[in-house]
Amino acid sequence: MADKRNKRNNRNNNSDEDFNPRFKKIRKKVCPLCSDKNLVLDYKNPDQLKKFINDKGKILPRRATGACAKHQRDITLEVKRARQIAMLPYTQE
Repeated sequence: MADKRNKRNNRNNNSDEDFNPRFKKIRKKVCPLCSDKNLVLDYKNPDQLKKFINDKGKILPRRATGACAKHQRDITLEVKRARQIAMLPYTQE
């Protein structure tokens, strides 16, 4: 009976020997467009949009950019507009 109580208490105490790296708490990314109100997306500024595409030219997902849903839709729209007028490539070779 005493062993059960000790196990229960050990679960509540966050000791280093019970640390499991799989369940490490990950900090949530903050939307770069929400945090900086002066930052405005523009399809005519490819240097700014290059932060949101990978080396192959694909648009990065929300989990990689940290953007909120509203701004991710804006990012997608601006990248597609920049591709259409040849400011950004569709693919990298």
